[in-house]
Amino acid sequence: YAIQDLPYDYSATTECLEESWKAQYGEGGVIYNSEFYSGTQGWTVYGQGKIEERVSKNGNKFIVALKRTQPSDSPSQQVNLIEGMYYAFSAWIQLSEGSEIVSVVFRGRNAETVTLYGGTVIAEKGCWSMLKGGTISTFSGVADLTFETENASAEVWLDSVALWPFTGTQWRSHHQEVISKVRKSKVNFQVTNANNVALGGAKISVKPIKPGFPIGVEINANILNHTSYQDWFTSRFTVTAFGNEMKWYFTEKKHGLVNYTIPDAMLHFCEQNNIAVRGHNVVWADPKYQPDWINNQTLGQELKEASLKRTRSVVSRYKGRLIAWDVMNENLHFRFYEDKLGENASAEFYAKTYEIDKKPLLFMNEYNTIEDSADDSSIPAKYARKLKNIVSYHKQMYGNKTLPMAVGLESRFMPGQPNLVYMRAGIDYLASMGFPVWLTEVFVDKGEDQEYYLEDVLREGYSHPAVKGIVIWPTSPFSKECKMCLTDPSFKNTRNGDIVDKLIKLWRSEPLEMSANLQGFSEALLFHGDYEVIVRHPNTSSPTTLKLKVSENAADFIMVTSGY
Repeated sequence: YAIQDLPYDYSATTECLEESWKAQYGEGGVIYNSEFYSGTQGWTVYGQGKIEERVSKNGNKFIVALKRTQPSDSPSQQVNLIEGMYYAFSAWIQLSEGSEIVSVVFRGRNAETVTLYGGTVIAEKGCWSMLKGGTISTFSGVADLTFETENASAEVWLDSVALWPFTGTQWRSHHQEVISKVRKSKVNFQVTNANNVALGGAKISVKPIKPGFPIGVEINANILNHTSYQDWFTSRFTVTAFGNEMKWYFTEKKHGLVNYTIPDAMLHFCEQNNIAVRGHNVVWADPKYQPDWINNQTLGQELKEASLKRTRSVVSRYKGRLIAWDVMNENLHFRFYEDKLGENASAEFYAKTYEIDKKPLLFMNEYNTIEDSADDSSIPAKYARKLKNIVSYHKQMYGNKTLPMAVGLESRFMPGQPNLVYMRAGIDYLASMGFPVWLTEVFVDKGEDQEYYLEDVLREGYSHPAVKGIVIWPTSPFSKECKMCLTDPSFKNTRNGDIVDKLIKLWRSEPLEMSANLQGFSEALLFHGDYEVIVRHPNTSSPTTLKLKVSENAADFIMVTSGY
């Protein structure tokens, strides 16, 4: 097939709908008979069972896999994959019974029988769920497009299937399109004198002060005593989170002995340097990361009292000073508090945090949601369901008030090429709920071409229109083992650090010198952020200086009055 340069389709929904949407990429891209206007033509059964066409009460045609006996029994279509191509996929799924995870799987027919996992959704009876994902093909050849679900007795209903290939160059071109539209704004200047007479030829200097998009790194307590660490950090970044120093097991190592000395000092240092701080974290759902005096033998009532005391203590102490809290860390993979305190334990911690401090965004913070589609614990659909449950519980219990929730995607990737198609699709899906999205702990494990894969992840995150900030989680230069260091122990850049520096420079406007035309007009395309503008003209006695904030909501026309 010819590879047209179509725009990427960012649309998605987490809702389960009465009728499916139309197929993406025209009529499903390279999928034949994607909306089943021609019955089952082009489709076969993978495994056992049979497929048949059905029609909804509204006249919508779809196909059904029935008489299944194995999880992989499903509708199937052969597709030709090309190694290195980026395949964006979407489909609408429904089950005849229950509620189950359904996965899309590309099964190669070559000698190696390569299997590529392309994404998942939680499908239900009675409504259609959107499965959005994709893959980067590791081989060239024919593959069977199939679906899997553990409930082998359920019928799998399928509609509006789409698959579209992008070259690597086309995929990266989407980055620049989004950056131009979302991260930059055009600013028009008009320079006049006090009598509103245009000052043609005025010299306009635009100096960047602070970038609008927050990029940062995790820091640790060593920063308090190392000027090289401080200089490296403050010269580059505008946001941070503390590695361990705000966590419960750090601040209350012995029951009842709370010590905030180190996080207090770290927060003061950040405030002195105008660096925003994400609170990490109020409590952690992993039983391994509780204070030593809390364990599996701790009774529920004892845990409830201690954890609520912890929440009141830490949130009150830093009230009004943090931009965010990771409230219940990693509560999809782990259930320590739900198992001890009940299914609404997470929701109660979010409610209590909001009750104490209404300023910070309240994050769910989780790993493998956009990194690995094979990890069923934290797939985007489970993430969305948990977040919605937290929000709806709070509305129900606290008077229909909406929590300031946010989506925290740790983005901790294994060695090797990240599945950037799945990453983007997962962000699309979660962003459709309308909450801010951050990449909160960006990390690419040690391996060949690590720095290039780190660059891929950072570019993908920055160029997604829904992502509002990025925090990188490097290995500390003080650690014995360097898994993903940005610097050596003397704070000289590693290759990973060079990549980060390159991108920071790329995503900030350079100082700019312009001249107004005869009508006093000039324009500039600037990255969002804070600027100092200085205007000079031979007919004015002194330059005019003003502060300028460029953002998606800011005015795009600036009148500069320069007096005699």
